[in-house]
Amino acid sequence: MASCAPYSSSPFFSSRALALENPKLSSIPSRYQWVNHVGVSFQRRKGIRVRNSPPRLRVLCLRDPKAAVVTRISWDKLILDSEIPVLVEFYASWCGPCRMVHRVIDEIATEYAGRLKCFVLNADNDLQVAENYDIKAVPVVLLFKNGEKRDSVVGTMPKEFYVAAIEKVLGS
Repeated sequence: MASCAPYSSSPFFSSRALALENPKLSSIPSRYQWVNHVGVSFQRRKGIRVRNSPPRLRVLCLRDPKAAVVTRISWDKLILDSEIPVLVEFYASWCGPCRMVHRVIDEIATEYAGRLKCFVLNADNDLQVAENYDIKAVPVVLLFKNGEKRDSVVGTMPKEFYVAAIEKVLGS
């Protein structure tokens, strides 16, 4: 289950929070750092700065992934030599829609445990594998059976699309 917690509990940054955010500022004595809630700050050697946007909050999410990670090194062993059908999601770390597909793939991995193996592959890190299967955009889900690509789902789709493709591959 995913649990999210804000990086800062308040929308206002203190000088301590700013120092933790930027290690360079932690060496400056605190009397020279001051940040208020509207984004005006004073720093020694930089003078007064006014930010155009409010301070950014980081949200850290923790989840228990059900789909294992596959790389080009483990591709043949885990995907092509698998005795049961395999689902592989090609994603990128910067891709927002890919995160939505991750959740769906994790649900599918739980529901089809024992009948289908689910994996994720970072297309940016393993470009050669992505090029071998003509992956031009992410997210893309490929389904393999007996080492051959049998079906694909391109883009972010409802769970029913993935389930229909899986059932078609399992039935063949």
